[in-house]
Amino acid sequence: MAKAKLKAKETRLNKQTSETLPDDLLLYGLRARMTNEQEFYANSIYSTKKKIVWCNAMAGTGKTTVATAVAKLLKEEGYYDGLVYVFNPTEEDKMGFRPGSQATKEREYLGPLKDALIEIGDDPSRAIQIELEDEDQPKWVSLAGVEVNNGNAWVTAVSHTFFRGTNKQNKIIIIDEAQNFTKAQLKKILTRCHDTCKVIVIGHDGQIDLKNPKHSGFVHYINHFLGEEQSELCILTKNFRGWLSQHADSIDEAS
Repeated sequence: MAKAKLKAKETRLNKQTSETLPDDLLLYGLRARMTNEQEFYANSIYSTKKKIVWCNAMAGTGKTTVATAVAKLLKEEGYYDGLVYVFNPTEEDKMGFRPGSQATKEREYLGPLKDALIEIGDDPSRAIQIELEDEDQPKWVSLAGVEVNNGNAWVTAVSHTFFRGTNKQNKIIIIDEAQNFTKAQLKKILTRCHDTCKVIVIGHDGQIDLKNPKHSGFVHYINHFLGEEQSELCILTKNFRGWLSQHADSIDEAS
């Protein structure tokens, strides 16, 4: 890590008088609409005391949007180098046989991230870069498949399948749809993150898409970190999509 980045991190740790977002911060237009639960969630991510934040919430509660907004804020303030967005291709076995480049196939899994970026006024086609494993292709490409040079792209989208052997430092890591990760997959990611990272694990234990829901490691890992001082669990209950979405999502709770 460069000395300047170390200095910026030390300055934040030494001079930040509050572990919460400044009262006058608009957070890219989200602040005025945020619930108390979302405010707690955002403050947990912003806090220097929390290295990992868990969010177990239904669809439509803004969990990815709030996380992306605070990640952008922390990046712009110079405390982290950027955001690594980790997704799980649940149809992984088919990815290698479908036509198109790796970037084209992986683009299908970036819907929540793209929606979150649009919500905070960012252009996904410029903000996101995809890391490629193939040696005969550019290492970094935009969503359109064009080679990029880390210009405006501050988000790296990567499948967990390419996480083995990596070493993440001074990054914000969002693990999205984490209910679809097995315990081994989550372990693979989390054990490659240094303490200089901020990790946000997002999911909903009521929407597991794995063939066997018991294989999900999401709740197992939440319980493993529960009670740890540097970990925070956040619950969001307001579905901003409205009654239809919320009532549909509550079927398991009612049955």
